[in-house]
Amino acid sequence: MRVCLTLPLILGAALAGCGGGNAGLLDRERPDEFAVQRQAPLIVPPDFQLVPPGPGAPRPGEGATEQAMAALFGGPAQRSGVEYRAVQAAGEADPGIRSSVGDTATNTVNKGAATQSILAAPEGDGQDASAAIPAAPTAAPVEPDED
Repeated sequence: MRVCLTLPLILGAALAGCGGGNAGLLDRERPDEFAVQRQAPLIVPPDFQLVPPGPGAPRPGEGATEQAMAALFGGPAQRSGVEYRAVQAAGEADPGIRSSVGDTATNTVNKGAATQSILAAPEGDGQDASAAIPAAPTAAPVEPDED
């Protein structure tokens, strides 16, 4: 008796899962057979005159970055006197500077609440920005002496 009631319930649930909406077995979406196109066969050009590179020769793509940088910025430029003095005043960089920057023993400077509020300010387009110039104390006008 129990099997007689259980079997129809299981079959009913299985058949209900097959039908319904666009997810059924017969209503599924199929590819469009007319959207397929044939690809033209590959053809070797008749004047194929490339020569293999010699041993140790640079690859065709190598050096493209340097050429692009030279084209954009005009190659290496002479430093100005101010720039040269600034680099000389800075001195040599410590070779291990990158490993010591994140160290907990590195001393840092507290920039204060004003700097923190500037850095935490939301980014905007500046439409609502305003600047206030504090008014200077006004002096009484000087009267010319009449002698």
